[in-house]
Amino acid sequence: MMSRKISVIGAGSGIFSLNMIKDLCLTPNLINSEICFMDIDEDRLDASYTLCKRFSEETGVKLNISKTTDRIECLQGADYVINTVLIGGYKGWKEGWEIGKKWGYRFGGSMHIMHDEAFWINFYQLRMMEDILQDIKRVCPDAWYIMIANPVMAGITYLQRKYPEVKSVGLCHGYSGIYELAEELGMNREDITFQIPGVNHFVWLNSFYHKGEDAKPLLDEWVNGAAVEFGKECGTSCGIGPKAVDLYKRYGLFPIGDTANPGGGAWGSWYHTSPEVEKVWNEDPDAWFKGYFEYSTGQVEFIKKAAYGDDKVSDLIDGGHSNEPMIPLIEALSCDVERVVIVNILNDNEYVAGVPRDFEVEIPALVSKRGIQGIKTLPLPKQILSRMLRDRIAPVEMELAAYESHDKNLMVDLIMMDPFNRTREQAEGFLEEILNLPYHTEMKAYFK
Repeated sequence: MMSRKISVIGAGSGIFSLNMIKDLCLTPNLINSEICFMDIDEDRLDASYTLCKRFSEETGVKLNISKTTDRIECLQGADYVINTVLIGGYKGWKEGWEIGKKWGYRFGGSMHIMHDEAFWINFYQLRMMEDILQDIKRVCPDAWYIMIANPVMAGITYLQRKYPEVKSVGLCHGYSGIYELAEELGMNREDITFQIPGVNHFVWLNSFYHKGEDAKPLLDEWVNGAAVEFGKECGTSCGIGPKAVDLYKRYGLFPIGDTANPGGGAWGSWYHTSPEVEKVWNEDPDAWFKGYFEYSTGQVEFIKKAAYGDDKVSDLIDGGHSNEPMIPLIEALSCDVERVVIVNILNDNEYVAGVPRDFEVEIPALVSKRGIQGIKTLPLPKQILSRMLRDRIAPVEMELAAYESHDKNLMVDLIMMDPFNRTREQAEGFLEEILNLPYHTEMKAYFK
């Protein structure tokens, strides 16, 4: 058993913190670990801390859990720093989206306007990610920096290019959509192996085996049969619903997780050109995000109620492992428990052919005491790669160019890359209205 200090920045997010504690309690190699929660929202911090501490005590697992509102204090002696921060909360998303709709933008095919990686969110997120990294360099330079917070794609690309000396990695659980697909095909997750390479929020199933046999024939049988009825009965904007099935038929690989649902920008835009078109494909991104917000708000309330209520926390919470990859990654790095983890790192060894070597990719990696060793994946078809370069990589490169140069004109160019942008005047007017919101004075001064 090995003691490690894990610092969680943005621990008031609650559900990430609870999942991490659950997984730690089920990982004997790490049960002596020190966990420090940090958040500037004291009420949410206290609720997360109380809930997790009670869960640890009830399960009889020894964890040293502490809390603080001081980031430097939290980082002292850290071996791992997990960043789950969202600057501004959900209000900033929704108000910007309403302005976007007014200017003619729609959910569907956009990551930088009608999505949670909107440029006015990313601006503050990128600054925060870099600020934390600078603190790590000063306070705990040997620590691993684990980024859960979005934008993972832009954040990893920007920070690993600029600070190659810092041990950093991005994690996203979108790949776990493969388990939803496997379950629908009647497969147990322990019986499947897969590769799902791409860039964050744009990953594709290019290798799929069930009990050692190629599972593509079983997938094809489902796609051409039961998927039709499934698509009618599943909820709107389902990650394996009619749109995902159609993309599989068009491009030859199945889109996984956030690739084709609103959480990943609801690619591609042609399924979202009007409410009538969305109805054909059983798509409703507005309802999807409404449900997401309601779920997130409900989780915050649940954490407060469970933390301070009379019921045993362990009776209210599923005690099994979560699908989060943080603790498996930390155990592999700390204890040399060699395993494959899906990570987001630079494509510096051409793990995904065709993606620039200095751009983020989401790939399997062999993780152990030796560090994170990316695994080269089977090539993606040219039709998928070309879409990835145009619709995912190019806008992020434009966003980072604007961010690094403080260039307002490049921000306009970024908006004009949106599939629902028609004129320069549309982009300029939308940008001005966003920048003139009273809480965006810093961003307005930043872009010249």
